[in-house]
Amino acid sequence: MKKYLITLIPVVLLGWQRGPVQERVGVMAPAAASMDEDIKPIPAQYKAEELTTRILSSYHYRKTKLNDSLSTAMFDKYLDAIDHGKLYYLATDIAEFEQYKNSFDDYLQKRELDVPFQIYNVFRKRYKERSEYIQTLLKEAKPFDFTQDESMNTDREKAAWAKNTDELNDTWRKYLKSEALDLKLSGKADTAVVSTLRDRYKTRDRALGRIRTEQVFQMFMNAYAESLDPHTSYMAPTSADRFKQEMSQSLEGIGALLREEDNYIKIVEVIPGGPAFKGKQLKKEDKIVAVAQGDEGKFVDIVGWFVDDAVKLIKGPKSTVVRLQIISADALPGSAPKEYRLVREKIKLEEQRAKSEIVSINNGSKDFKIGVIDIPLFYRDFEGAQHREKEFSSTTRDVQKLITDLHASNVDGIVIDLRNNGGGSLTEAVSLTGLFINRGPVVQVKESQGEIEVQSDNDPSIAYDGPLAVMVNRFSASASEIFAAAIQDYKRGLIVGEQTYGKGTVQTLIDLNQWVPKEQDQLGQVKLTVAKFYRVNGSSTQLKGVMPDLELPTAFKVNEYGEGSQPSALPWDQIPSSRYEVNSNINPKIVEQLRDKYKHRLKTDEELKTLVKTLDEFKTARENKVVSLQESKRKLERDEAEKKRAAMKQLGEDSADDEEEETDSKVAEAPKEVKKKKDIYLTETGRMLADLIVISKEPSLAGTKKKQ
Repeated sequence: MKKYLITLIPVVLLGWQRGPVQERVGVMAPAAASMDEDIKPIPAQYKAEELTTRILSSYHYRKTKLNDSLSTAMFDKYLDAIDHGKLYYLATDIAEFEQYKNSFDDYLQKRELDVPFQIYNVFRKRYKERSEYIQTLLKEAKPFDFTQDESMNTDREKAAWAKNTDELNDTWRKYLKSEALDLKLSGKADTAVVSTLRDRYKTRDRALGRIRTEQVFQMFMNAYAESLDPHTSYMAPTSADRFKQEMSQSLEGIGALLREEDNYIKIVEVIPGGPAFKGKQLKKEDKIVAVAQGDEGKFVDIVGWFVDDAVKLIKGPKSTVVRLQIISADALPGSAPKEYRLVREKIKLEEQRAKSEIVSINNGSKDFKIGVIDIPLFYRDFEGAQHREKEFSSTTRDVQKLITDLHASNVDGIVIDLRNNGGGSLTEAVSLTGLFINRGPVVQVKESQGEIEVQSDNDPSIAYDGPLAVMVNRFSASASEIFAAAIQDYKRGLIVGEQTYGKGTVQTLIDLNQWVPKEQDQLGQVKLTVAKFYRVNGSSTQLKGVMPDLELPTAFKVNEYGEGSQPSALPWDQIPSSRYEVNSNINPKIVEQLRDKYKHRLKTDEELKTLVKTLDEFKTARENKVVSLQESKRKLERDEAEKKRAAMKQLGEDSADDEEEETDSKVAEAPKEVKKKKDIYLTETGRMLADLIVISKEPSLAGTKKKQ
């Protein structure tokens, strides 16, 4: 199998990205242009443009032609990357740019960069105008009247470009007033509110002043790359260097990968084994708005900061405390930030490893002992395996030991928990599947040239052949989807939860400097989608992911997160099915009976009824993007949002604010029955598995193995 990148969410490079200092890669850094100077391309970027274009047009899985249709997509993505919130350009600017809308493909073919840089330099001019207006407004002692009854729509994606400066001034007045009101409601005095906003926007000015030519070039090339699919990207030299460092230095700090987007520092991924993972305090897409050192340190506002500068505050010596103010990814508009306390430490690799516990489930007739194996990611020590070390780290090896221990504890069934598992080793996904099936194909990989490779389990032994359920959610992706899909296709177990992420594509990294003499400037790297994953039944996991046999209530809409939320995502399709032997554990009659029992509980179980009602109310509330700019009304909105969050937390949907109790479950050790914060989703999955155990004993529903 070729070397592929199949993890869920690689570092996204959007907007104003600035990498670490240029000296790290041993090349001269172009000086940052002052706000009065235009940024211009440098000679190395024309070569990088030529090579990137050649690679993407020839070797990307999609084989998209350079034409006006692609040019239009690039044009829109480039403007969106520069001014996502439509807060700087005027409608007249956009009208002027329209003449270039069908020419972006020509610029790629002719190695031209003048127009893309010209478009960005207009943005710099508009930004300077905005900055002057903001500082003028904030010179007033009390620039905002919070008794006035007005509101603001926080969803700028659907907003129109401002027709003139007066209209944009009013938009910014409301934008600043909303930020000021948030600060005021958090307890800051009026003078402190104005001072914080002045500092915040001066920081943004300094940040923009440090933008170099390579950040502009990267945005333009990513307008091309991301028009092909959301996981393809161009990384300029400093960004490529940062990517390598994040992959190699992710074992320290709080254990989270970060990016900048829309002036916020967002969490890309929570690393299993780190402080954020263990405390279950941070989630993907959460926004970090302020950082404080120790238990008594003053919070530093980091809105508008570059990610590198934010990381310097967040990282620190082992065992020291850092406090973060977080706006949750699923927070309602206008919600107050939450404060979380984390102790910095190196990521403990054992925290990434599979763990087990035993839960007691009552289905009305008896109590069932259900073993639960939690797998946070598919890990494998490739170096240890290559050197044939006896105890190298492996998901499959650990799970096999846990299964043996659960057997010894006489569990009635096993649940594999893959919620929030973003992927990892394809080798482990294949071998883990082999613990539950006799032998056979597990996943098919189709490359851009059409060649299909089948990855199979060739070991006839089975570690566990009893009742099985696999829990998934919207953030189960890649290798998780491969495992869940195989278990479902073999009808080996029950898939429970939400539709999975839908990342069925395969990426590889290409260093552009392999085609130029060593003494030349660094040109960067391309992360390229080269293949797609397919289930053994021939269906792609791309876009659709894995649909559970039984769906649990969810706080998310189908296209809110996941591959389907990306406009350029590759489509779902099918290839011929592999030959495999279907098990008799799951069949349509059994699933229908399980669904009927579940529907009955949805109507009669008070916790489930409350959960569904709360989630529905929460989803409805999140659809409303309008917030009040009147202090009394905004406070009521916040109070209502807090009530909804409290209701979610009480139901176990959001345990971010409370640390779980310590458990006795350990890696590869005999599991014990433990008391934990209630997890309604796990409890209901346990009930479904208990129902499956009872129903499967009915002779009329028993099946036989058959070839597929």
